[in-house]
Amino acid sequence: MSRDPVRQQKRDLRRTERDLEKDRRALERQEKQLEIDIKKAGKQGNKQLATSLAKQLIAVRRQKTRSMGITTKVKAVGAQTTAMQSNVKLAHAMANTTRTMAAMNAQISPQAMQQTLQQFEMESAKMEMKEELMDDTLGSVLDESGDEEESEAIMNQVLDEIGIEITGKVAAAPRAHGEALPSEGVKAKSRTRTTDDDLAEQLARLRDL
Repeated sequence: MSRDPVRQQKRDLRRTERDLEKDRRALERQEKQLEIDIKKAGKQGNKQLATSLAKQLIAVRRQKTRSMGITTKVKAVGAQTTAMQSNVKLAHAMANTTRTMAAMNAQISPQAMQQTLQQFEMESAKMEMKEELMDDTLGSVLDESGDEEESEAIMNQVLDEIGIEITGKVAAAPRAHGEALPSEGVKAKSRTRTTDDDLAEQLARLRDL
């Protein structure tokens, strides 16, 4: 016995169709033979035999019509069985899909997802703010250093063009009030102190975020 009842039913229906087709071919052969015999009896003038054979021919043709009708019904049942089998497969597929969706819905919490997205947006905003502050801090430090070097290079170029030696003479030149210019070391320390203070302030702002 087949484990799949639908498949077994389809095999039985195909076997029935083959048997009916075999019977119908036999009826067709019998029909042709009766027609030949009726013609022969008619030629011989045997009316009684011809009448008897004609009745048999009518019965054979009726049986042939019934066989064709049954074959049509068997084919219809086979088509209906195939459609039902397809519907059963669709139902199983829908059931499996429903279970899968239910399991996924059970694992997903809209509230938790919304909270996660909000937290992600907040952390992203904080990261962007910190990145901007770090860029501003590093930019200001690097820009100041670059400006100082550029200014010194320009001043040396100008002094070279007019033939003034920067060593000793510029440092010894008196200021408007008679005071000496601050040394390069003092100015460098002042700039370094200012830069360090600015950097510390920026880092403190970053820690507060």
